[in-house]
Amino acid sequence: MKPERVIVWFRQDLRITDNPALHYAAQQGEIIPVYIQDEHAPEYAQLGGASKWWLHQSLQALASSLDENLLLFSGDIKVVLEKLLKASGATQIVWNRCYEPWQIARDTELKSWLKKREVEVKSFNASLLWEPMRVLKKDGTPYKVFTPYYRKGCLNAESPRYPVGRPETMAFTNVDVESKTLEALELLPTINWYADMQALWQPGEEGAAQRLSEFLQDRVSGYRDNRNFPATTGTSTLSPYLHFGEISPNQVWYAALDRFKGSMDNQGLDTFLSELGWREFSYYLLFHFPDIQHKNFNSKFDQFPWRTDNDSLIAWQRGNTGVPIVDAGMRELWKTGYMHNRVRMIVGSFLVKNLLIDWREGERWFWDCLLDADMASNSASWQWVAGSGADAAPYFRIFNPVLQGEKFDKQGEYVKTYCPELKDLPAKYIHKPWEAPDEVLKKAGIVLGEDYPEPLVDLKTSRQRALDAFSEIKG
Repeated sequence: MKPERVIVWFRQDLRITDNPALHYAAQQGEIIPVYIQDEHAPEYAQLGGASKWWLHQSLQALASSLDENLLLFSGDIKVVLEKLLKASGATQIVWNRCYEPWQIARDTELKSWLKKREVEVKSFNASLLWEPMRVLKKDGTPYKVFTPYYRKGCLNAESPRYPVGRPETMAFTNVDVESKTLEALELLPTINWYADMQALWQPGEEGAAQRLSEFLQDRVSGYRDNRNFPATTGTSTLSPYLHFGEISPNQVWYAALDRFKGSMDNQGLDTFLSELGWREFSYYLLFHFPDIQHKNFNSKFDQFPWRTDNDSLIAWQRGNTGVPIVDAGMRELWKTGYMHNRVRMIVGSFLVKNLLIDWREGERWFWDCLLDADMASNSASWQWVAGSGADAAPYFRIFNPVLQGEKFDKQGEYVKTYCPELKDLPAKYIHKPWEAPDEVLKKAGIVLGEDYPEPLVDLKTSRQRALDAFSEIKG
């Protein structure tokens, strides 16, 4: 009797350890691991340049973990799966669930189609601690505020699934079907603009495990305070690995708890776990309110008088606003594919409040430039900053980038890293060079408007303009 053959469809779960679909399939018989580039994904879900670079490296690492048995395809999912089913004689297809609305719709249709063909389909949760349909208020409606969602809804719910290990054995079967090469997926650009990213990151399961180990060993205890200072490595930097599923939140959750022998009393640990909770909340919102990527969660903001100012938008994108901590953040993003979380809030506030440019412009730019570009977190975070989202910062909470810089980058180390033209300015003026006396600027070798831009806007005036705009929609 031939052994059972199972197609394992990898998506946002590019790992071997704690992969429920792979773990199940390996117990059934011979596995056929595949990755399919979905050419019918909606335009807004097409990967940005930074994400494509990461995916290329991640698929390379996954293929190595699977002894080069990973089959690669691009095209219509149904067409590819039909071809695989005919060539392999597989009777089962398994995958780990995705929670973006377009993927839910596609997978629901695929399950129905496959079952009509008498192909058994199983799906698993491999990317969330608590699935969104399982955490509801007592009246059966979804939460809209983070703290009760996390503290009452999640922490009082069933404990997250405990991670499973690597499959003890994996038996692969040869399939007479032509697999693409990784290069044929065309994930890498023709021009190597990613050299800096390549030096900083190690995509793949091994890189994820190393990052987690270093964070838990060195930084988690001081996480509550140190996460706010962009010049230091105070965060886990795990977000790209979590997005591509090279590590599961379950692995992170239990490894962090184990570090403190199961107790959540450590303030750093509690804050870190609540940040995992914010990631869950973003997926929760996207699941229950699937329009939040494009539409204001708070419909009042549909009447907000956003400005169209392409020159200012480009200056913001390129890190040429004349406001040092904003420019440092945007240049860090372009150079490394990442931006410190505190600085994400500062640059976001500057775009939507000081420049009055629609948050969707920022969401699109981050989607293209971030290695951890995640539909749920990106849209929920931008709406939070804009004031239009669920449990959002009030619109009148406007980050003052000078005060933020002076508080969290006191000596200007972060700014000097990404805006080296300001490196000789004294700390007193590093976050507000426009206030520096002429002799100080001259000594630092800076002519404002030539060596470094004049500010796009006056911070005080633009703040008031934002408040006036908000007053138009308050009623």
